[in-house]
Amino acid sequence: MKEMNMESTDPHRYDDMLDLPHHVSATHPHMSRADRAAQFSPFAALTGFGAAIQETGRLTEERLVLEEDMRRELDEKLQLLKEQIQTCPAASFTYFLQDEKKEGGEYVTVAGNVKKIRETDRMVVLTDGTRIPVEDIIEISGFGGGY
Repeated sequence: MKEMNMESTDPHRYDDMLDLPHHVSATHPHMSRADRAAQFSPFAALTGFGAAIQETGRLTEERLVLEEDMRRELDEKLQLLKEQIQTCPAASFTYFLQDEKKEGGEYVTVAGNVKKIRETDRMVVLTDGTRIPVEDIIEISGFGGGY
């Protein structure tokens, strides 16, 4: 038992191994330094947790309810656009865009040329293919109707 304690404290106990050649496995391929380092990188147990926190913290807006006179003014502007539809009038629309992941959304403004106004599904279609639901529009501007 005494010998074992003496061996464990001997600072030269592995001196005989210092000059041995480096072992190269015959069965396993050599690992690159990058792969070797990756073994020691921190384990990401909460993968996606940061994205979930960021999504929860993302703010959305509530949809505004327009008063009757504002709704009537928008209807008049849509009617003027409809009368000019053959010329593909340029206009700017501010409308509510519902968020796909959580309650609420945001107000966005797009500008473009109006291709058609579909009354069946109450949709404004721009020449670039953008579709804007009429009930989501809160402002129309920038076209030759005096607005």
